[in-house]
Amino acid sequence: MRVLFVADGRSPTAVNWMRYFVERGDEVLLASTFACQPDLKLNLLATVPVAFSAIKSVPRPGSRPRQGGVWGASSLQLRTTIRQWLGPLTIPRAARQLHSIIQRTQPQIIHAMRIPYEGMLAAGAASPIPLLVSVWGNDFTLHAPSTPLMRHYTQRTLKRADALLADCQRDIRLGREWGFSTEKSVLVVPGSGGIRSELFFPPQEPTQSPLVVNPRGFRSYVRNDTFFNAIPLVLSKRPDARFACPAMLGERQVLEWIEKFGISTSVELLGLRPQTELATLFRSAQVVVSPTSHDGTPNSLLEAMACGCFPVAGDLESIREWITPGQNGLLVDAGNPQALADAILRGLNEPALRKQAAHINTILIADQAEYTRGMARAAEFYQQFMNNTI
Repeated sequence: MRVLFVADGRSPTAVNWMRYFVERGDEVLLASTFACQPDLKLNLLATVPVAFSAIKSVPRPGSRPRQGGVWGASSLQLRTTIRQWLGPLTIPRAARQLHSIIQRTQPQIIHAMRIPYEGMLAAGAASPIPLLVSVWGNDFTLHAPSTPLMRHYTQRTLKRADALLADCQRDIRLGREWGFSTEKSVLVVPGSGGIRSELFFPPQEPTQSPLVVNPRGFRSYVRNDTFFNAIPLVLSKRPDARFACPAMLGERQVLEWIEKFGISTSVELLGLRPQTELATLFRSAQVVVSPTSHDGTPNSLLEAMACGCFPVAGDLESIREWITPGQNGLLVDAGNPQALADAILRGLNEPALRKQAAHINTILIADQAEYTRGMARAAEFYQQFMNNTI
């Protein structure tokens, strides 16, 4: 197959997905909305900036995020708002650039790995080539209803798309509500294709360290305010607890919270980490926290569950597809620090519950989210889709 991916080439999710087809020997082309150098042997790498993506720096594992300023991570809400209102205005020009790439390379299939703005960009490229669009966790719940133009471009993308891929059943339902035809093809598979069992697996013996990991970084829909407000509540009952925060190194707002609550000796801020290091971190932790107000199926949450971590997450419809509260994790109001602290404490204080959850989650991930099996389904979907449309 010759597949053109329209994606953020810096994204581990996108890279993990594309790697499968590269290793299969397919011809893989990437039109990235951000400047990147993915560790993949691509047949084409082109950059197509959209929604001001050209002015965002490319993060590297272990790098220190920029602090402050409109485009700093601590101002993500403002940046998100600006992109939602003004980003769609950049689509027509970027779509013309993508159209030129499509005309030159003539892929057999185009896969846009997110609706804003990759799907919007591909839908505007005026190409008859079959278009598949992936939905990410907050495409419908956060971005689509945010502004009139975001609503318009979301609906236009779904009208143009020939197939829809999502990491949860909820987003297939929402896609239908936003106008995706019931007669078109859909596929539900974890966003990165699944969890690599050779990387993410439980420790030989359950860890005895009361370590809590928040792997979600600093994003507009992650309630890190709730998380850091919950930490002193946890420490009041479990002063031995420790907290590790990948992708938060140098964040100004986080540093202010740490100073305000006097928790510097209990919290370790880390830079971006490669998957091998994240897996080791998860295996050394007892609890993983995902305090989000918008989400699909977070890859980092599934990865931590595969490593035996007890999951505590925001109570969202999409997460309930994976976690049954009280059986293999706990779900809480992501805006309630006390509820989050109580759930973390329960995870730390009840080894029997952790053991039960680890057993359930090991089977669950192997059965429903294993990478090789998930990507084989995706490849079959591609092929069947191409056969039916060519």
